[in-house]
Amino acid sequence: MLFTKLVRQKVTPYWEGSFQHPFIQELESDNLVPEIFRYYLIQDQYYLSHFSRLHFLIAQQTTDKAVADLMVAEAKGLASGELAVRRDFFKQLAITDKEVAQTPVAPTAYHYVSHMYRQLIDGTSNTAFAAALPCSWLYHEIGVRLNQHGSPDPLYQQWIATYADKTAAAQLQQACRVINRLYQKSSVAEQQAMVQALCISSQLEYAFWQMAYTFERWPKGAANGSPKHVRQR
Repeated sequence: MLFTKLVRQKVTPYWEGSFQHPFIQELESDNLVPEIFRYYLIQDQYYLSHFSRLHFLIAQQTTDKAVADLMVAEAKGLASGELAVRRDFFKQLAITDKEVAQTPVAPTAYHYVSHMYRQLIDGTSNTAFAAALPCSWLYHEIGVRLNQHGSPDPLYQQWIATYADKTAAAQLQQACRVINRLYQKSSVAEQQAMVQALCISSQLEYAFWQMAYTFERWPKGAANGSPKHVRQR
């Protein structure tokens, strides 16, 4: 079975959860609280800056020229595409560098980026590639679905259109062809690791919406001394 077909079946609960999450539903209906979208953009800026760097690192680590060329092209595409759109969003919403610097990275954003970096240390360039794939793949599916009706809010519609265009579709198709070939050439152990890496990323994609929707923060711990933990009978 093709890698992309196998994993798409495995991640269905998380992707359907993304499609049905209030963040996505309310973005389409123009009921999403602007502060939630603002918080999402700031956290996504952290994610995307590392996501771009990860592509260059995968290109450096892989011995497969097609993978290296794809990673470099996608990293450059992020700079001129998604990251450029984010800068426009920041300008429209008056999100300043100071606000970004003063907003702590949320746990889910931190864990997601750390998960992908870990693939380059404990895994292989192939598992790192697999871990990075759900971002463009899931967002494209969301963009295509939402673009059927669009959002009455121009800013939200701009976000939707970013992921629904033909360029995004062509890049995704190429990435899927390459990773399917890599999967067929990999050992059983590496195949299993690739599947696991992509599934974890899909779970974290689902958690990313909830992170923004709830303004997720790190726990503060105890204010004075050690917290008292009581066992429930």
